[in-house]
Amino acid sequence: MSSTRSRILETARRLITEQGPRVSMADVARAAGISRQALYLHFGSRASLLVAVVRDMDEQDGIRARCEKALTGEEPVEAFRAFLRVWLRYAATIHPVASVLLASRRDDADAAAAWSDRMGELHEGFLAAARRLAAAGRLRPGLAVDVAADLAWAMTSVSVWEQLTTDRGRRAGDVEEHLIDAVTAALTGAPSPQAVRA
Repeated sequence: MSSTRSRILETARRLITEQGPRVSMADVARAAGISRQALYLHFGSRASLLVAVVRDMDEQDGIRARCEKALTGEEPVEAFRAFLRVWLRYAATIHPVASVLLASRRDDADAAAAWSDRMGELHEGFLAAARRLAAAGRLRPGLAVDVAADLAWAMTSVSVWEQLTTDRGRRAGDVEEHLIDAVTAALTGAPSPQAVRA
């Protein structure tokens, strides 16, 4: 990736966090020290810039590879728990930008495009996780794979994480563990490891 493109993405990410997703292409160009024309040469539209920002965040973190690795664990339910842990820790990291996009997606088509792009890929990860549980016979009887993926994806969404940590004041580590236990129980019917030890 060129240094100019990297600078643009970092500048756009900072501006989104500081000012919200309504940041204009002119704002980004000015803050990055380039012309608007140069910005449009790198990113043909504001939507493509916002999508690139969130994709770049994912690539820098390596979230896809880390989620895939978590799912390779030998025991399917433990692999699923590891997958959830990786995702929830990343949700905490991306929260400042994700919450801005989430709040704006209903009336900002560009923010909606960026949000849908990333959430669609995340949902694919949850489908893979649910398929693994089903193949191992660990998915709760009567629960279809696509429904299981939808439930897990929704229960661990950035908005749920935000409600529990920001709105309810819960510690991020506690939220992570409670959500992992709740989602695993919802999909598999298995009690949490803590409940088994108690």
